[in-house]
Amino acid sequence: MADINTSQTALGKLTVYPARKIITMTDAQPTAQAVAVADGKIVSVGTMASLEPWLARYAHDIDDRFADKVLMPGLIDAHVHPSLPAVLTQFPFIAPDDWILPTGKFPGVKTPDAYRARLQELVAAHTDANAPFVTWGYHPLWHGKLTRAELTTLFPNTPVILWHRSFHEVYCNDAALAFLKISEADVAGNPEINWQEGHFWENGFQVAILKLSALVFQPARYSAGMQNFLKMVHMAGVTTCLDMGTGMFGDPVGETALIRKIAEETQAPCRIILTPIILQLLMNGATPEQALAECEEWHKGNSHRVLFDRHFKIMMDGAIFSGLSQMDFPGYLDAHNGVWLAPPETTLKWAQVFWNAGYQIHAHTNGDLSADMLIDMVRQMQAVKPRFDHRTVLEHFAYSTEEQTRQMRALGMLVSANAYYHYILSDIYSSEWFGTDRGAQMVRLGSLERAGMPFALHSDCPMAPLSPLTWAWAAATRKTINGNVSGAEERISLHTALRAITIDAAWIVRRENEIGSIRAGKRADFAVLDQDPYEVGAEGLKDIPIWGTVFEGVPYPIAP
Repeated sequence: MADINTSQTALGKLTVYPARKIITMTDAQPTAQAVAVADGKIVSVGTMASLEPWLARYAHDIDDRFADKVLMPGLIDAHVHPSLPAVLTQFPFIAPDDWILPTGKFPGVKTPDAYRARLQELVAAHTDANAPFVTWGYHPLWHGKLTRAELTTLFPNTPVILWHRSFHEVYCNDAALAFLKISEADVAGNPEINWQEGHFWENGFQVAILKLSALVFQPARYSAGMQNFLKMVHMAGVTTCLDMGTGMFGDPVGETALIRKIAEETQAPCRIILTPIILQLLMNGATPEQALAECEEWHKGNSHRVLFDRHFKIMMDGAIFSGLSQMDFPGYLDAHNGVWLAPPETTLKWAQVFWNAGYQIHAHTNGDLSADMLIDMVRQMQAVKPRFDHRTVLEHFAYSTEEQTRQMRALGMLVSANAYYHYILSDIYSSEWFGTDRGAQMVRLGSLERAGMPFALHSDCPMAPLSPLTWAWAAATRKTINGNVSGAEERISLHTALRAITIDAAWIVRRENEIGSIRAGKRADFAVLDQDPYEVGAEGLKDIPIWGTVFEGVPYPIAP
């Protein structure tokens, strides 16, 4: 039962922020012109006249810096991995899509010749003899196949690691394998490592990444990388992040300590909610019961900005970018198969333990066969221990069916979707892997909207840029990287897209009483925009300039 505190302390001094427009994301009062805050929370929202009962009684300041701005609730990324951008921004990007980062601009590269030219240019400029050359964003469907032999021929003396656009794979040349101290004997029998090609994927990827972690988690490197991540969050207008996989690099306690140290020391204008992940705990050899006890201990170290909050993530099928999602009949055009990241019976056993303990379950799930498996798991867990308001979340939602939407709604499940999948993958997957009908219907959010099912949008950065307005644009327009519109029936309304990065995302995060809308009693978290999303429309969302944020009542401009 929730603690009930009926005592009320006197408010501190109020600060009033008038604005050109305040988009509250509440149905009862959709817009306002001023908001009063105190002690990090919203006291009242409305007009200057409607705030008068408060202003007549309490000392206050009127801060008119937002008089020509538009305020929205602080935006929410409901699925992100702080350590992934913190690690990857240590290196240059060569990806099919454009990236604008605190470390620079990295234009998209879409052909094999252009990729090789850019790769050779960057390797030639690499001068750090104590580190391999690493670049993130490689994808064979755009960039052609580059394996160990080709990379060794191109770069016989420089360790080179191509980090796949999925994040779940790497390709290494001979010098890189030597740098990582990985031998053929070390990987013998691993079905997700191709030694001859220098290719490590999914569970095999963990072998390579654990070797690389000693480099990328060096305090100076990781600290600079985590500050990059926090800048990305701020630049996007985000004030709350739900991490979806603490410990992916093998040391959850150390990783958490580093995230917390940097966020608290820099007084970052955001909160990060951390989530244990099944794969890391499995690799440590723990039983589900031991893992649960360990996770309970992690909660005791919570700080104001970085905390655990009884979320747990399971992993169903492989990465969508790798073509390893589990697809039901008729499968992939080239007849290759997806993978399960753990045996489904093992995943169910672990999920049941955390379900029984009252945790919210989040499931990395991409293909429709995987969605079927997850839906069946929820049915089985409900049969063992019925739970109301469990809010089990299907994460990513790359491909599903309308029937699965109805089944999930009936079971009380939710979706946190990556709308960017459709933008970057729909065209090429239609021709290479899924066929036109299924490729066009990736991330079918219109079906969720028609079913009245709340959902969130997320980045899973770097699977998508850390930019909620970009995801909302992608979901509402269904435009692809080539400028096409496909699966138009799965577009969502502008209002629903904005809810999916504010109040509906707060529902997925289970923080709807604290964040996600602008009303009295909630945290005073705002995104400060230069334009009104309802005026520019869906087409203009991704180009709206962001002034900065207000976090718990304190303004944080992006510009110094």
